[in-house]
Amino acid sequence: MDDRPIGIFDSGVGGLTSINAFSEVLPFESILYFGDTARAPYGSKSPATVRAFSRETAQFLINAGAKILVAACNTSSAAALDYLRESFPGMIVQGIIEPCAEQIAEECTEDDRIGIIATQVTVNSRAYETEIAKHNAELKVFSEACPDFVPLIESGAFESETMEASIQHHIGRLVNECGINVLVLGCTHYPIIRDSIERLFPGLRIIDPSAALAKKTRAILEEEGMLASDWPGWRKFYASDLSPRFLNVIERLGIKGDYSLERHRL
Repeated sequence: MDDRPIGIFDSGVGGLTSINAFSEVLPFESILYFGDTARAPYGSKSPATVRAFSRETAQFLINAGAKILVAACNTSSAAALDYLRESFPGMIVQGIIEPCAEQIAEECTEDDRIGIIATQVTVNSRAYETEIAKHNAELKVFSEACPDFVPLIESGAFESETMEASIQHHIGRLVNECGINVLVLGCTHYPIIRDSIERLFPGLRIIDPSAALAKKTRAILEEEGMLASDWPGWRKFYASDLSPRFLNVIERLGIKGDYSLERHRL
């Protein structure tokens, strides 16, 4: 047994979309969450900058007592995962893209046409295509960078006309030009606008990686003998810029249970 918390991090508010999945799959675990809201979005920054920011966040969570690091951020997973594993050889570092790729390979067939929406850094890395091909190289995958999604979400413009126009533009291109029937939310921010996506494109089957990430984390902790004792854990959320929008996202997501919230500058 290991009652130290799970350290989860994201470029901003997006990783909060995974909290309910972790609470359901790992109800006895304590969670430390850090959202780098002051420096979001990561998706428009250089890979070197993403690596540097991700390392600073990881170090903070380690210093705070995390037993495992979970990159809920797709951009960090794409650009910094190997770097973090090299930087902290004594820590288990799990990204979100690997378990999502496994889920896609399990749920999709060669008849599907799979669209990945993600940040520019994630799309440029081709991390999803690489991981999916490890499990099924026959799957047809198409990627679309959506650089304006995260800034709009971080600004609180979840249901604005600008957000709707952006969804129509980016996902419409995947539907109309690539003929996709499966859509992967390749950024943890995107479940926040899932209702709008489903309303505008009701025929798409949507895959949200959060549950797969939580299940993968549980499997790792079980294998390493690091699961927590059998009592409900605590949850503490940190943000580098604690704006009202952060609280708005927590309310919008309906995050269940008690938690504490604190601002912390890296």
